[in-house]
Amino acid sequence: MEYRKLGKTDLSLSAITYGAFAIGGTMWGGNEKKDSIAAIHASLDHGVSSLDTAPFYGFGRSEELIGEAIKGKDRTKIQLLTKFGLVWDGSNNGKGDFFFDAGTQENPVPVYKYASKANLIKEVEESLKRLGTDYIDLLQLHWPDHTTSIQETMEALETLISAGKIRAAGVSNYTVEQLKEAGQTIGLASDQVSYSMLNRSIEQDLVPFTLEQQIGIIAYSPLERGLLTGKYFKDAILKSDDHRNGYFGQFNPEKVKQFLAGIEPVAESKNASLAQLVLKWTSLQPGITVVLAGARNADQAISNARAADLTLTVEELNHIDEKLQGLN
Repeated sequence: MEYRKLGKTDLSLSAITYGAFAIGGTMWGGNEKKDSIAAIHASLDHGVSSLDTAPFYGFGRSEELIGEAIKGKDRTKIQLLTKFGLVWDGSNNGKGDFFFDAGTQENPVPVYKYASKANLIKEVEESLKRLGTDYIDLLQLHWPDHTTSIQETMEALETLISAGKIRAAGVSNYTVEQLKEAGQTIGLASDQVSYSMLNRSIEQDLVPFTLEQQIGIIAYSPLERGLLTGKYFKDAILKSDDHRNGYFGQFNPEKVKQFLAGIEPVAESKNASLAQLVLKWTSLQPGITVVLAGARNADQAISNARAADLTLTVEELNHIDEKLQGLN
C-alpha cells in the first residue's frame, strides 16, 4: 500500500481509502453487520489505514460499525475521516437547505444541509461517541449549506482543531470559489469530490487550483457506485430500494460496456479485475490524493486494497486514455 500526505497537514492516508457509505445500508438495499465489520478488518489487515464515513450513512449506522470494528485496535495507526452538515432527525428545526427525502417512499426522511456552528459542535460529539474515539483525524463538511456563511462554518472547524477534537478540516463538493472563500478563514486540508473515468469535470478548474494551493483531493465514486466493475452488464441485480436504479440512468450503458471491453485486456494481463484497474488509474491522476473504495465484505475489501499494488506502464495508460476518448 502507498501512503500519501494530505494537503499541508501531517496526515498520511492510504492511497486506497475505505469508503463506508454502502455499509450504512440506507439507499444501498441494506447490509449485513458481520460482513461489514469483516470488510473493515480485511481493509486494515491489507494496508488500508484510512476509513471514510459520515453520520448520514445509514443515519449513524456506518459510524457505529466502524467504531465497533476498530475497538481494541491501535488508534494511532488508523485515520478516521467523517463528515457533518447533513441533518435528518429534525434537530435543525427547519433551518438550512432542504436537500432531498431519504428513507422509503412510505416513510420519507427529509434531509437538510445545515452547517451552523451549533450544529457542527453537536454533530462532532455524536460522531465521537458512535466512533468510540476522542478525536477525528479529518472532519469534512458534507455539502455546502447556502444558509450558513462559510466563515461561520470555518471558524467552528478552527475551534475544534484548537480543542483537539479534530486534527484537520476539509470540505466535500466545494467549488473553487467556495474554497477561496473558506481559505480566508482556515487552511483546508482537502476537498472530497466525485471523480471517475466517466466524470472528469474537476480536471478543468478544481484540480489546477488544489495543486497550486496544496489542497488534497479525496475522490469519491471512482467506480461510479459499481458500474465500472462491469458486473452490472452480466448478472448483478439491484434491490428495489437501491438508489443506483436511478443513478446509473445518467450514463450510456452501451458506451460504458464497450469502454470496459476495451480496457479489460490490460486488467487480464495483470491478473487483475476491472475494478482494480479503474481504482489504480484513478489514483494516478494529477491532483488526486486518495481514492475511496467501498466494500460490503472481506473479499471486496481485499481486492480494493490490492489495487494499490498494480503498476501501469506509459503504454498501458495511453491505451486507457485512447479508449476513454470513445466515451465523449
